[in-house]
Amino acid sequence: MHARVIHANIADLAEAKRGLDEDIPGIKGAPGFLGAYFVVVDDSHGVSIEVFETEEQARATAPPEGAEAPGVTVETIQFGAVIGSA
Repeated sequence: MHARVIHANIADLAEAKRGLDEDIPGIKGAPGFLGAYFVVVDDSHGVSIEVFETEEQARATAPPEGAEAPGVTVETIQFGAVIGSA
């Protein structure tokens, strides 16, 4: 399993939540998708952790750094092997 970890700047939390609600069906339908969590760290920052079967699948649908979505801007994207879960 591989995770895609996205750090984002949040400009408008309500708008970000609406946009995420619209995007979730597409995320869930991505090849190899296993699960995801979307976390608001504070009023202007968020993190998503999305898990896929392979690294290639995690990378295939990743937005580019700097990409904008409703209410958010992607700051950084990282990929890594999942070595445990609970």
